[in-house]
Amino acid sequence: MTQAPVAPANLNQQNALPPSEALMQMLDGHYLSQAIFVAAKLGIADLLKDGTKSTDELAKVTEVNSQFLYRILRALSSVGIFAEVGDRNFELTPLAKYLQSDVPGSMRLPAILVGEEWHWQAWGNMFNAVKNGTSAFEAKFGTNIVDYFGQNPQQSKVFFEAMTTYSVIVNNAILEVYDFSAFSKLVDVGGGLGSLLTDILKANPQLTGILLELPPVIERAKQQNHFQTKEISGRYEIVGGDFLESVPSGGDVYILKQIIHNLNNDDAIKLLQNCHDAMSTNGKLLVIDPVIPSSNEPSFSKLLDLQMMVTHGAQVHTANEFQDILTKTGFQITNIIPTKSPCTIIESVKK
Repeated sequence: MTQAPVAPANLNQQNALPPSEALMQMLDGHYLSQAIFVAAKLGIADLLKDGTKSTDELAKVTEVNSQFLYRILRALSSVGIFAEVGDRNFELTPLAKYLQSDVPGSMRLPAILVGEEWHWQAWGNMFNAVKNGTSAFEAKFGTNIVDYFGQNPQQSKVFFEAMTTYSVIVNNAILEVYDFSAFSKLVDVGGGLGSLLTDILKANPQLTGILLELPPVIERAKQQNHFQTKEISGRYEIVGGDFLESVPSGGDVYILKQIIHNLNNDDAIKLLQNCHDAMSTNGKLLVIDPVIPSSNEPSFSKLLDLQMMVTHGAQVHTANEFQDILTKTGFQITNIIPTKSPCTIIESVKK
C-alpha cells in the first residue's frame, strides 16, 4: 500500500526566494493540499467540465456555504488550479482537469485520500513517532493500518481506489520498460485490486496470473471492471491469503509492487523468503518500489519514506538496503531498471 504525499512547492521557485520566505512557503503546504481535498471531495472539477459556473451555482449543487467555497476556489486559482473569470465565476485549467473523476490520470481520489481525517490525525502524531520510534498511526488509533481498514470499509474503499488511480501511472511505466514475454505464470503478491496483473495479461496473451491479497480486498477486486474483459478470461485466479504466511507456488515471475516499503524489515525478509520458497528454480522476482538516492537531490521517495514512517512504521529503501535484504533471503540482483514513474524495477533470481 502506497500513498503519494503532497510534494512541496517548486524548488526552483523556492530557491529564488529569500530563505525565510522559501521556508514559509514549505510550511504553508498543508493549506494548499487541504483546499485541493475540499474541491476534490465536492467534485467541483466534474461540475465545471461543461463550462464556466458561478460560485453560487456550485455551492447550491454541492450544498455548501457559497462564500466559503468562493474563498477556497479563489486560493486554488492563485496557483493555477481553476481560474476565476469575471466576478466569482470559475472554469477548469489544465491542472484542475485532473481533479475530474473520469479523465485518464485523474488525481481526484488521491486528493481525497490525503485530506481524509484519519490521514491528518496520523500525521499530527509525527513528533511522538520520531520520539518513540513507533508508527504514528498505531499510536493514534491503537491498531495497524491494515487492521484499521478491515474495521473501516469505507476508508478502505477510498484508499484502494485511490491507489488504483495512482497505479495507472506506474503500470504504464512498467510495461514500457520490462518484457514479460518469456514468462508463463505470474504471481502478483499483494497486488491490491489487480490493475497491474490485468494490464500485464492483456499485453502478454501467453501468460496466466494469480492475484494474492487479503480476503476483504479480494472481494472488491472481483468487482473491478478490468477483470471482466474477454481477452483475459480464464487466464487468472484471485486468491485470498496472507503473504506473510505463504504465497502461491510454481510461478516463474513474482511481483512485489510497492509492497516492501510498507513492511518493517522483519516482515519484508519473511515475505521475500516466502517468495524464494514458492518460485520455480529459474524464476524471477521483480521488486517494484521507489529507491532513495544517496545524494541531497529532491526525490519523491524521500517524502514517501516519511509517509511510511507515519502510517506503517516502515521505510523506503536505498539501493544498498535492497541489496542487503535480497541477499539475506537468497536472491541475487540481476538488473535495476528505472521507469518514468517514481518506481524502479529490481530484478532478482535465486542464488
